[in-house]
Amino acid sequence: MHSLLLILLSLSASVIAAPAVALEARQAQPTPTRTFASTGSLLGPTTLRGYHPSLPLSTEDTVIPIDKLDLAPGQIDDKIGALLDFSHVATPQPVRGSKGNSDPGPKQPEIDRTHPDILAPPQSDTGDVPQLNWPMDLSHVKLGMNNAGWSRQQNLKVMPIAKEFAGVDMRLGPGAYRELHWHTSGEWAYIVKGNARIGAINEEGQSFFDDLTEGDVWFFPPGIPHYIQGLDTGVEFLLIFDDGNFSEDETFLVSEMFARTPTEVWSKELDLPTEAFANLPGKELFIFNGTEPPKDLNLQNVIGPAGSIPDEGSYSYHWSQQKPLEVPGGTVKILDTNTFPIASDFSTAIVTVKPGAIREVHWHPSSDEWSYFIQGHGRMSVFVAPSSARTFDFNPGDVGYVPQASSHYVENIGDTDLIFLEVLKQKKFTDVSAGQWLGLTPPQVLKDTLHLSDESIAHLYKEKPLIIQGLVPSGTASAPAPAASSASAAPAPSPSASTSAYGPAVPPAVSAPAASSAGPAPSSATPTVGASASAPTTAPNPSSTASIGGM
Repeated sequence: MHSLLLILLSLSASVIAAPAVALEARQAQPTPTRTFASTGSLLGPTTLRGYHPSLPLSTEDTVIPIDKLDLAPGQIDDKIGALLDFSHVATPQPVRGSKGNSDPGPKQPEIDRTHPDILAPPQSDTGDVPQLNWPMDLSHVKLGMNNAGWSRQQNLKVMPIAKEFAGVDMRLGPGAYRELHWHTSGEWAYIVKGNARIGAINEEGQSFFDDLTEGDVWFFPPGIPHYIQGLDTGVEFLLIFDDGNFSEDETFLVSEMFARTPTEVWSKELDLPTEAFANLPGKELFIFNGTEPPKDLNLQNVIGPAGSIPDEGSYSYHWSQQKPLEVPGGTVKILDTNTFPIASDFSTAIVTVKPGAIREVHWHPSSDEWSYFIQGHGRMSVFVAPSSARTFDFNPGDVGYVPQASSHYVENIGDTDLIFLEVLKQKKFTDVSAGQWLGLTPPQVLKDTLHLSDESIAHLYKEKPLIIQGLVPSGTASAPAPAASSASAAPAPSPSASTSAYGPAVPPAVSAPAASSAGPAPSSATPTVGASASAPTTAPNPSSTASIGGM
């Protein structure tokens, strides 16, 4: 028995020791080294410095005769800076008139086709002008949780010249929230598509809620806490901030405020047990899905002892219901402190330019201009003192920027209406019309300065046209037939109506919807941007036109 016990103990020791021996054997083997096959040398010989007759030259011929280039109509003959249509040109070339040459590549023709004035600038372009165009499609997209939405922004990091404004393009799905938050900058917003519900309180504890639709506007002053929720259609909106350094990533979020304040403090603050905060979100919510709100806004309103924010302090304006001023080449609507006093540092215009027409040459004496192109294709030349100019091409979703007092125009170079926003950082919307200035300058001064003939001077206008009707650019489809005017013209403004150089501040024919009420139901058809979907086209208001010319 004793011998059997010794044998069993010996076998057990062997079994236990075997894995250790195997492990030591494996550790003793060298670890295979990963290698990469390579030939040649990173550095070349010193004999390659300088000229040597034995060194070879390329035999590829990069010369393409001008008559062999694939050019746009009129590209080789242009002398007046006309629009070049590259839409059917396979490989657009940097040639205009007698200037330029072929580009053998590498290149991206699709970019050249949408920016013809950058590739082949008009003769009037000269000097150095900052980049005044930024496509939002090139901005980094920040994605919300669970497919709830997204945002992207333009600020000084991508457009260094835009010191006064920054823009954010944001999308919320049905029921999705932009979480409770506030900013250090003022937030002016325009709804591009869909419907949204907004809610906020002010410093007095007064509350505000409203439902807004495509073409409507809201404004929240700095520090005002608020939220935004997409309604059943979802929503996309544009946020404009009065600080070029603004960043969405520097927003004050309610989720972060709770996370960065001790739970013990919240327990005292809200008179709740600490267990009540056990399920707080562990990180920022940003954009997230929520419960779809009730159709009736009044079922969700929360009003405290201080009541609701009064009408004169309203955070929203139903701009979609404002009838535009109609001129032969398009329409214009203006929103500033005349009708929306809470947005004290914002004055805006939404401009519709018909194919071939131009938003006249003008400048803004007191503010930079931030613009956003909603629909169509435009062209803008900007003159910067003393002698520089640059022409830019704009497409839907592009941001434009014009420095204070720099003259510019916007031409519709497409075959559909061009619609864009002009945003200024001032209380009232103002501009100087170049054509009107010339028409109100003594003829002899013009003859001595510009050498214009008496016949040409007599042709100048003394009114402010805002938009100049023109021919549809060659290479585009024919302009759509003008809409028929209604039988009766819009009523003239009453003598008591608040007016400005751009017409009546509040057209008497339009009644403003009450705040804290649901916005108009969306039409099944696509509405005209900036106008009521069901509103008929009306003839221009003669009184408004007269007031423009009298500026």
